[in-house]
Amino acid sequence: MKYLSWGFILLVFSAFLLNLDAFELRKGQKTERISGSAGDVLEDDPVGRLKVFVYELPSKYNKKILQKDPRCLNHMFAAEIYMHRFLLSSPVRTLNPEEADWFYTPVYTTCDLTPNGLPLPFKSPRMMRSAIQLISSNWPYWNRTEGADHFFIVPHDFGACFHYQEEKAIERGILPLLQRATLVQTFGQKNHVCLKEGSITVPPYAPPQKMQSHLIPPSIPRSIFVYFRGLFYDVGNDPEGGYYARGARAAVWENFKDNPLFDISTEHPTTYYEDMQRAVFCLCPLGWAPWSPRLVEAVIFGCIPVIIADDIVLPFADAIPWEDIGVYVDEKDVPNLDTILTSIPTEVILRKQRLLANPSMKQAMLFPHPAQSGDAFHQILNGLARKLPHGKSVYLRKGEKVLNWTAGPLADLKPW
Repeated sequence: MKYLSWGFILLVFSAFLLNLDAFELRKGQKTERISGSAGDVLEDDPVGRLKVFVYELPSKYNKKILQKDPRCLNHMFAAEIYMHRFLLSSPVRTLNPEEADWFYTPVYTTCDLTPNGLPLPFKSPRMMRSAIQLISSNWPYWNRTEGADHFFIVPHDFGACFHYQEEKAIERGILPLLQRATLVQTFGQKNHVCLKEGSITVPPYAPPQKMQSHLIPPSIPRSIFVYFRGLFYDVGNDPEGGYYARGARAAVWENFKDNPLFDISTEHPTTYYEDMQRAVFCLCPLGWAPWSPRLVEAVIFGCIPVIIADDIVLPFADAIPWEDIGVYVDEKDVPNLDTILTSIPTEVILRKQRLLANPSMKQAMLFPHPAQSGDAFHQILNGLARKLPHGKSVYLRKGEKVLNWTAGPLADLKPW
């Protein structure tokens, strides 16, 4: 049996005391309202503040793609599908494009999956170009602004750069035809080629009903200190092991695989959701992109997210007080994770848990069907409403052109 120092015993005892406090918190269902402007923004109602016109495209751009592979409904990029469905019956939808504040083009760019269920974005630029050519030929609204009053859902790993590996995505850059449009994207990283200024950063899709079905009684205490399930090395795409997650996940494994305070593994158990609800901290390290569905799952299950992704731009950052509910750890500081987390005062952890228990916080991270007040759909609309009214500069003079239709890789110019 391994010798345990008095320091380690004290750490475990501290975690036990914290767990008792957390038990009382869960049993009492205490919550804390989000104070200040963030709380007000989170609870905004977008209805009456904007009107959206939804282009009717041929089904080959959306419905037929989904019919071919229904798995797209459940992967983490499914927001593009559910946002389309939501808008078709939303009270902000207008059938009169002349009164629209925003125009939406429903293109399912991430619904081309490998047998393993991973999206391949190689056709996405051609599909998007084709859709934009169609709307610009059949309606006058694109041409008067070249898309400045249009928004697109681009939930790829690197948004509208349309590649799953960062180096290649940076090389491609954002699709030139989307340079003036507003992008609604999961990818958010400061000062990055693939994050367009003015983008609305949203959470990835995580199945609401599935998570709801795995809720455990609030009387069950949090007996796990740190929890993580997922890849530490992506051998298939990064054989040498140094590029994936910029080495942060590898550092987690190498430093804490034998630490009793850390419940970490590559195995994904059937009790995954239940285990998150038994944990105080849930690691949310970057992968190929800075974010993952763990961020959503941690918030939903009241597990304090430990965000390991330098320069990340978090979902709905003007509405969700991430610094109050989460813990930020620099990638270079991963070897000190145990010290960092065990040094957080109990009262700080309990306040984070009270904020995480706020129903409006959880609701903002979900794309439920049917939609519910304050959910991620409404947060997207709130973000669009805050960009109104459009400035006069978005409207071009007759015959004026800004975008270069022939820019980008030659393969993108092939018909789709």
